[in-house]
Amino acid sequence: MEWTNEVDNIQLIATAPMGLEAIVAREVRDLGYDDVMVENGKVTFRADVSAIARANLWLRTSDRVLLKLGEFPAKTFDELFEGTKALPWPDWIPEDAEFPVEGRSHKSQLSSVPACQGIVKKAVVEKMKLRYGTEWFPENGPRYVIEVALLNDVATLTIDTTGAGLHKRGYRKLVTEAPLKETMAAAMVLLSRWRPERPLVDPFCGSGTIPIEAAMIGWNIAPGLRREFAAEAWPTLDRGIWERARDEAYDLLRDDMPLDIVGSDIDPAAIEVAQAAVKKAGLAGELRLHQAPVAKLWPDGDYGCIVTNPPYGERIGTKDEVEKAIRQLGGIFDKLPTWSAFALSPNKQYEHYFGRAADKKRKLFNGRIECNLYMYHGPLPPRKTERDASDE
Repeated sequence: MEWTNEVDNIQLIATAPMGLEAIVAREVRDLGYDDVMVENGKVTFRADVSAIARANLWLRTSDRVLLKLGEFPAKTFDELFEGTKALPWPDWIPEDAEFPVEGRSHKSQLSSVPACQGIVKKAVVEKMKLRYGTEWFPENGPRYVIEVALLNDVATLTIDTTGAGLHKRGYRKLVTEAPLKETMAAAMVLLSRWRPERPLVDPFCGSGTIPIEAAMIGWNIAPGLRREFAAEAWPTLDRGIWERARDEAYDLLRDDMPLDIVGSDIDPAAIEVAQAAVKKAGLAGELRLHQAPVAKLWPDGDYGCIVTNPPYGERIGTKDEVEKAIRQLGGIFDKLPTWSAFALSPNKQYEHYFGRAADKKRKLFNGRIECNLYMYHGPLPPRKTERDASDE
C-alpha cells in the first residue's frame, strides 16, 4: 500500500548526550526550526514532516530523532492505556508494520517497564483495530519502534525515525580499543572556535574520529549522507522528503575549501584504522595522518586548534604514561602563543599536568565516563580587511 502522511506540524525530539543539549539545540535552530524546547537529554521542536529527513541527515551531536506522538499524565495503567489509545497511531503505522515497544521509567509510580510496554502495545493494537477493521496484525512489514518514556508520572510516546544511532556515520568499520563517539568528536570541534581556514591537530587521534568530524564540518558534509534511516522504509512518509533533503545536502557541500587537518598517534595500529576510516569517508586526499608520539608534535601555522581526547589510563596506557603525555602536550602548547587547545579527559589532575588552569571547563560524558572538556582559548585570527581580500 502506497500512502503519504501529509502532516505539516509535527513534534520531533532530538535526543542529546548529557551536557550537549545546548549544542544540539543550536544545530536544530541552524536548520531553520525556531520552536525549540531544551530539557535534560533532549531537544523538542516543531516542524513540518520534511524535518524528519533533514534532522537525521544533518544533526552531528544528537543520538537520534524521535517522532513525538503525545505526552500525558500517567499514574495508573488505565491512564497509560487510555492516553496511548487516544493518539493517532494509524496515521503513521500501516497495517503490516512491525511495531515493537521499548520503555523506560524514572521517578514514576509506573515503575515496571515490561508492564508499561505491554500496556502500550495493547493500546496501540486496539487503536489500529479501529482503523483497519482486523483482529490480527502480521507485523512482517516496515519497522516502527515505539518508546514509552515515563518521567515524574508523565508518559511521552514516540516512534524512532533513526534506527541505528546517529553516531554511526558509515565511515568507521574498525575501531581502536577506546573509541570516541562520532557525536562527541563533532561536539568537541563545534565547541572549539575552529574554522576551516585554520589548522587543526589531534595528537592522540586513535581511529581518526576528531580529524574526520572536523573535515566534515569544514566541508559542510551532512553526517548522515552515507547511511540510511529507519523512517526511509516507512510507506507513510513521502519518499520525496529524503530525495529533496539529500539534494539539499549535496548542494551545500563546500569540498573546494582547502583544509589543514593533521592526526597523529603513537600506536601504528591506530593509524592504520584511522587511514581506513578516512578513506571510507572520502577524505583520503585531505587529512594528514602519521605515527608519532606527542613529544614529536610541532604544528604548522598560526591560530590553530588542538582538539584531542588523550588516553585515560583506565583502558589505554598506564597512569604514568598518561601523565607524561599530558605534560608533553602542555609543554608544546606553551610554545604556540596563537593556538587554542581543547582536550576531553576524566583526569582530575589534567590542569596540573598540563601546566596551567583551563580558561573554561565543561562537564561531558564519553560513554559512561565522566569527563571535562578543558578549554584553552588562544587569540582569534585577525579579521581580513577589504585590501587583504583584494590582494589574494
